[in-house]
This record gives sequence, structure tokens and C-alpha cells, in this order.
Amino acid sequence: MADNFLEKHREEYEAKKALWMKKKRHLPQSTRNIEKPEDEAL
Repeated sequence: MADNFLEKHREEYEAKKALWMKKKRHLPQSTRNIEKPEDEAL
């Protein structure tokens, strides 16, 4: 087995995850305003 195989892959995973999280934060949040009917019995 290669030396530091798991460590290298873990570092690559952490780097990709950090980029993904950074992009995710800058996405516009979609707010859904669900209008409820006045008569809840429907």
C-alpha cells in the first residue's frame, strides 16, 4: 500500500469540501412564502 494514502485523500476531501461550503454560503437563499387560506378547514 502507498504511504500516506488515506491522509492525502483526506486532505483533498477537506479542500473540496471547503470550496463547496464557500460557494454554498454565497448562493441566494430562496424564501418561500406559503400563503395560508383564511379558512383553515379547507
